[in-house]
Amino acid sequence: MSTVTPTPPFVFDYPPDPPYYRITVEQYHEMCRAGILGEDDRVELLEGWIVEKMTVYPHHRLSMMRTRRALERLLPPGWHVGTQNPITTGDSVPEPDISVIRGSLDDYPDRHPGPNDLALVVEVSDASLRRDQTTKKRIYARAGIPVYWIINIPANRVEVYADPTGPADAPDYRSRTDFGPDEAVPFVIDGVEVGRIAARDLLP
Repeated sequence: MSTVTPTPPFVFDYPPDPPYYRITVEQYHEMCRAGILGEDDRVELLEGWIVEKMTVYPHHRLSMMRTRRALERLLPPGWHVGTQNPITTGDSVPEPDISVIRGSLDDYPDRHPGPNDLALVVEVSDASLRRDQTTKKRIYARAGIPVYWIINIPANRVEVYADPTGPADAPDYRSRTDFGPDEAVPFVIDGVEVGRIAARDLLP
């Protein structure tokens, strides 16, 4: 296990040059309600840009489902686990691979969970690694989501980010701890560790 304070470059992996028109979260939601964007459109709204989601390969899907199963074993009452479900922040509607959400599915009949509803978001990263370590991390930190995991498949490790700065010139998490396959990752909800999961049980 290694603990570092991350200082990644402030990177945009979109939009193309020249920039195009950016839309708001409400405009994006209206496009979905109107059927302009449907469930078969593999896109998400990131900082005002409609961005194509990465292809999900078998090892990605395996890691995602193993992670969901491991989290659900430790999940206390009053929480549920979402898989590739949209969440809403001030300027984005990302779809993290896994999210730990307050309450039950029935608590969200007409809205997506927001930052105050979330204990943890997880991205399983292979082809999406650069985006997950920069753009997605910036979005989640700006929103104040307390804990963010990157299951880094190429490096065979789990990166755990905590203590978000919230809105800032360069939003980020103040701490990062990496866990190798033989180490256990703490699962924290509302600042309380509810259990530990072997990193090998999260990796494909």
